[in-house]
Amino acid sequence: MFSECYGMLLFSSRFSSREIIFKTENRYAASRIENLLTDLFAPIIEFHKDLNPEKSRQRLCKLTLPVTDECKKIFESFGHTDKDIRLRINRANIGDESLYAPFLRGVFLSCGSVTDPSKGYHLELSVRHKTLADNLILFINEIDVFSVKPRLISRKGGYVVYLKGNDSICDFLGYIGAGNSVMKMIETSAYKDVINRINRRHNSELANIRKISDASARQIRAIKKIIDHSSVESLTPELKELALLRLENPEMSLKELGETLNPPISRSGVNHRIERLLKIAGSIQEEI
Repeated sequence: MFSECYGMLLFSSRFSSREIIFKTENRYAASRIENLLTDLFAPIIEFHKDLNPEKSRQRLCKLTLPVTDECKKIFESFGHTDKDIRLRINRANIGDESLYAPFLRGVFLSCGSVTDPSKGYHLELSVRHKTLADNLILFINEIDVFSVKPRLISRKGGYVVYLKGNDSICDFLGYIGAGNSVMKMIETSAYKDVINRINRRHNSELANIRKISDASARQIRAIKKIIDHSSVESLTPELKELALLRLENPEMSLKELGETLNPPISRSGVNHRIERLLKIAGSIQEEI
């Protein structure tokens, strides 16, 4: 509880000896920090709900500790003092490896978010100060569970520590204890994979249909040219049979044409005859 509370406060909106403010759009996170503070320190807590100015339909929960002495007591209980130039992660609060997960859970509840997995795979932790963001990356990099290391970008005067990729996000969420969310991520990812495979197959089939259609149209034009400027009767029996079959069945593939001929021939055999028809049509064009 102490380590989780520390993670939530250290990465909250304000954490100092004079002021502690926690803002969130998540009701669970607001309830969680209120319960942790009450159980650990029993301070006076003021709770407000306002419309988020950036998202008019979203309620913003704001918890403040109005008594300065209580803020100072909590701040110092985590090993921080007013002499600190910048906030850093005090490793004394998470000295044992068993405390890493609850600390990171607190960090995520305080400043983390995950993109809807149906739209993309992106987890980010919004941090106010560069030093604290660097501290967080260093801390996460020391945890062997995470094969993909987080990255850092600046945004709107703050900093964002982020992870990309379904596997790395699932590793993070699983580590901090969000098992249900991991299952939802996996289910969504599996569904997207199935849809993508179906789309790839569909697109491949469409491409094949277009290819057959274009080739058939070219062959039919050649055969009609032979009929118009010469005579189909001048063709050899095997070419005449194939020419008439192609005119009657423009949708057939070369393989299907070969199977329909009497006697049936292979696809390569059909292709050879088609090339002869195209060559005859080409010679007629040259004469014209």
